[in-house]
Formats: sequence, structure tokens, C-alpha cells
Amino acid sequence: MPQLQFAPRLVRVSTEPNDKPGLKKFIPGSDRPMAPESRRRFITIAIVAFVLGILFIPSLFQSKNVKTLSYSALIHDARNQGVVSASINNNTGVITGQLTNGTNYTTNGPAPTLTNEIDTLRTNNVNVTFANPSSFASTFLPYLIWILIFAGFMIFASRQARGQMNGMMSVGRSKAKQFNQDRPKTTFADVAGYLGVKQEISEVVEFLKSPGRYKEIGALIPKGILLVGPPGTGKTMLARAVAGEAGVPFFSVSGSDFMEMFVGVGASRVRDLFNTARKQSPAIVFIDEIDSIGRKRGAGVGGGHDEREQTLNQMLNELDGFDPTEGIVVIAATNRPDVLDPALLRPGRFDRQIVVPLPDLGERLPILQVHSKDKPLDPDVDLEMVARGTPGMSGADLANLVNEAALHAVRRNSPTIGMEDFESARDRVLMGQLRDTMVLTEDERQRIAFHESGHALLAYVLDKTDPLHKITIIPRGMALGVTMTLPEEDRHIMARQHLEDSLCMRMGGRVAELLVYGDLSTGAADDLQRNTDLARRMVREWGMSKEIGPMAWGSNNQVFLGEDLMHTRDYSDHTSQMIDDEVERILREQEARAIEVLTLHRRGLEALTRALLEHETLDGETAAQIIDEAHGEPIHVRGTKTVSALSSMGKASASGSKPTRVAPPTPAWQPPTLPAV
Repeated sequence: MPQLQFAPRLVRVSTEPNDKPGLKKFIPGSDRPMAPESRRRFITIAIVAFVLGILFIPSLFQSKNVKTLSYSALIHDARNQGVVSASINNNTGVITGQLTNGTNYTTNGPAPTLTNEIDTLRTNNVNVTFANPSSFASTFLPYLIWILIFAGFMIFASRQARGQMNGMMSVGRSKAKQFNQDRPKTTFADVAGYLGVKQEISEVVEFLKSPGRYKEIGALIPKGILLVGPPGTGKTMLARAVAGEAGVPFFSVSGSDFMEMFVGVGASRVRDLFNTARKQSPAIVFIDEIDSIGRKRGAGVGGGHDEREQTLNQMLNELDGFDPTEGIVVIAATNRPDVLDPALLRPGRFDRQIVVPLPDLGERLPILQVHSKDKPLDPDVDLEMVARGTPGMSGADLANLVNEAALHAVRRNSPTIGMEDFESARDRVLMGQLRDTMVLTEDERQRIAFHESGHALLAYVLDKTDPLHKITIIPRGMALGVTMTLPEEDRHIMARQHLEDSLCMRMGGRVAELLVYGDLSTGAADDLQRNTDLARRMVREWGMSKEIGPMAWGSNNQVFLGEDLMHTRDYSDHTSQMIDDEVERILREQEARAIEVLTLHRRGLEALTRALLEHETLDGETAAQIIDEAHGEPIHVRGTKTVSALSSMGKASASGSKPTRVAPPTPAWQPPTLPAV
């Protein structure tokens, strides 16, 4: 916001909302304001100079033609008729006067002066006078110093008390930051993709800029807009774009800013926020992470949080009390819409909910272009290939991917970012940090190689698994080895066959160890956990069980709200036993299927293990070629079902002779056939 300047380089009145009104001291000859530390140092030096001046300045004006004598020399000169006058200070014993040769003298005598020596001076015709001089510096300076110290202490204590009082009185004021057209600079052009989301939000901005168009047709703008989506999808950036596009005041506040240790502070801050917005109407109020204060009332152990509920009640009242002509729109963002209070989401409050999902292929490409526009890229970099190879990544993940690629280019001393940098960055983001310094024994390396080869072989052989991308036995992140698959395209629903192939593929590591060593290790712990969770969801939530049938129950992995604490399931013990039996059946079927496939391709398993022990890392195409050669002919008709690198994304190698397919076993049940209408 522009600042009004009265005296250049001297004082400036600040109109920023976060600054205290008044004058700011500036450094002489500069436009920069004086820092508080420099101001305190300047005041301290000034006080010290003042005190020293009081002490030493009077001595500067004393006469320089004064001869200093010793006391005994003065008495000797007086007896020899060499002294004309003597002025004795009774307080200090200092004797000043004039000698017969016209020279002024000074000496320090005893205090008080001895009587016999005074008589000596008088008998020798010395004009003796007594003086009690008192200067301001000598008389009042000791008291003045203590007065100044006491006054400074009182001023400091008063300011501290005033600051504490102001803090206590302003604790109920809103902490919202107001933005104008100059900041932030983010606009809708900086937010790639999400055309539908930007259209709905820009409609709100357009209404606030020119409300007459909507009033003519009788259209009312939504009072509240709730942005819902996973973390990292750009909800806050969209709000910043609204602030950059809007020609109206924009207030930004986080949901946690309303909460304080004092009772009633949250409700007071809500009132202050909306009162400030009304004074500057039309305006936009953005509340980030609204779930921190908008959680369902009455939830939690021992009841609800009184302070949070009072804050929510005040916000509900402010939202419901809006006059449609006031021109105030509230935009909120959350990734937990299921915990919000129903009263907050009813029409008249947050009328419109806008879903900000993970970007698809058409949106990932412009997002990558936005984050890469200021970075030097090699001519061979194909961002479309990078977008195809990053399904499921959010906007924040893509920004991190581009940054990791730039860091990798710096590490290899390259002036530009190439495809190999994006490939390394994707592996770093998806598989974790490379831990090449971790030392494994030869037996551990061999077991890990068989384990990862089992995963990779099933990922390549099975029909519905995601294409094989890379295998490594170099520890990455928390894993000792990684087998990475990537989907060919964005997938929005999962077929049962795809889920079963995924279960079978994760069983590959455990089954390979069982076939080769005849025993098991702890390496399959994460695979078993993920398989169990997936199989349980297939039975409990997706109805993929003949015994359970078309019934679904929500996940009970955690106590989500307080109301679920005392009642975590809504089915009987018999049904619970049936669910456990079905989960066990699905997992055992897929384990048996993995044993069948790996037994059939035992030579491919051993060949892939030998290659891994030799090279430690294999791409998908190399692994597919090894498996095909060990099998004697290509397994897939349309080429290797692999994704080796971003540069070869979507390319399939030519197939050879008649393929040999490993058909999945016939499922234990089939979905019922619907009767013809």
C-alpha cells in the first residue's frame, strides 16, 4: 500500500495495516528507517555524552595561565612576601590567588584549612578570603544523575506496562492480513490447469468488481465458497490468485489464528474480522485450514472444546447474518471436509463447495511448464513425457520434482536440466533418497535380489499390473530394495482383476524367498501390511466377496471423531469373523497364484537375480528382456509391458514369436449377470 511522506529523509507516516500509526525515524541522508537497535544505541550514546559534557565542559573554560603550586611552596612564598592574595575554599581546601609577579596560582590545601597557616598568610600581608563556591555541576549533578536514572526506569516500566495493557486489550483483535492490488503478485495466469475451479472463483471476483450485472438478472453470489482437495493441490495458491485478481480488499487468516488460551478470544477475533471487512465492503475473506475451528461440535473425549465451539458459533452467526448487498464473500480451504460441522456447510453459509483434485495429465503439463519457465532446459527435455510419468502427483509434488531435477543438474555440473535429471528426481521423489553408503552382507544382498526379482517378474508377467519401471537393490529411503511400477495413464477406478494382480505382485518377494530358501524373512513386512489393508477394503468397503455380498462398512483404522470412540463398528461378531475369513481367503489365493507363476518362471527369476547382483539397478526394459530370454520367447504380444525411462515413455519394443501368457486362475466367484430388461 502506498505510503504518505511528509518530510523526505526525516519522517514518514505509515499506512500499512500491520504498522502502528505514527512517525518513523529515518537515518539522516537515507530513505531507510532506523532499526530499533540503532535507535537505542543512539539514545544511549547521547545520554553518556550529555553527562560527560556536564562533568568536563566547565573545565574547558578555565584559564590556561594558572600556575599550580604545592601547598608548602605557597607557604614559603607567602613568608617571602611573594603572595598577594589567597582565596580559600572551605569545602574542598583549594586555594587560588595571585603572586606578586602577577601570576595566578592554584594549590590544594587541607580541608579545613589550619588556623596557624591562615595566620601566617595574614601576617605576611596576604589578602586572605574565604569562599564557598557552588556550581550547578558540582552541587546538583550527583542528584541529577540519580534523577535521570530513576526517570528512565519509570519511563521504561510505563512503556512495558502500556505494551502489556495494549496486548491484553488487543488480544481480541483479528490477526487477518489485508492485501491490496500490489501484493501478492499471483494471478490466475500463474495457476496452471483447474479451468473449472478458476471459472467459479473468478465469477466471485467479477461479482465484487461489477455487481450490477448480476443484480440486473437477480443473481446472488454465494456467501461462502469452500475449496476442498488433497494437500498440495493449490488451494491456498488459488486464494492468492484471487487476492491478486481482485480489485477489492482481501483479508487472509488461518483457522488457528482464532484460537488462544483466553476464553472468548476466538469469538472476539471473528467479530473483529467481519466488522473490519464490512467497513471496507466489498471485500473477500479467506480462511485457510478452516477445519481447525470448524470441526463438528460435541465431538471429542469428554465433550467438545468449549472455546473452539464458541468460536465456531460466532462464525456461524456472522455467516448467517450477512446482508446480500454487503458484498462480502468468504473463501475457505480444507483437506478434511468430512470433519466439518454440518451447520457450516448448509446453504446460506458455505453455499458452494469446489473440489480441487489431483491434477490429471492435461493439467500436469501446464503445471510443469509454469515451474520450469525460468529454468534452463535441454532441448531434448519433453515435459509431456515427464507429465505422463508422474501420475498421482499434486502441484506441490511437481514443483518439488522440478526443483530436485535442478539440484541434480547442479550436482553433475551441468548448465542445463536434462531428461536424466528429471528421471533421477522422479526416482528420488517416488522411491526415496539413495543410501549407497549402507553396507550389506553378501547373503543379505542375495536375499534382497531374489525378493525384488519376485516382485519384478510378477509385475511384468501379470496382465493387469502397472508397467515395470525400475528395480534396484541399493537401499533407498527406509527400504533395502525397491521395485517400481508406473501406470500408463491416469486411473480413476480400480477393477477387481487389477486389485488381485496387485496383491499377487506384492506377494512376489515373500514367495520368491520361500521358493529359493525354504524359509521367510522380515523383508516382506511392508508388503504384507499393504496387502492386508487392501484385501480388507475389498471385503469391507467394495463388496468384492461372495460370502459378504453387497455390503460395506467404513474403515475403522482410527478413531476419527469423538463420536466414534464408543462405537467403532456396526456389524456383529459373526460378520467380523466372516470378514476375517474372506480376507484370509483372498490373500492365500493370491499367494498360491504367485507360487504358481514364479515356479513356471523359475529360470527368469534366477536370471534376473544374477543381473541384479551384478548391476544393482535395472530398468524395466532390461528386466523384461532378461525374463523373455530365460522363458525362451516373449511373454507379451504387444511388446514388453514396461516403462523404463521418461524419454521412452509409451514406446513398446517389437514382439517376437508366438507369446506364452500366464493366465490367472479362475476366480472363485463371478459377479451376477443382470437380467435383460
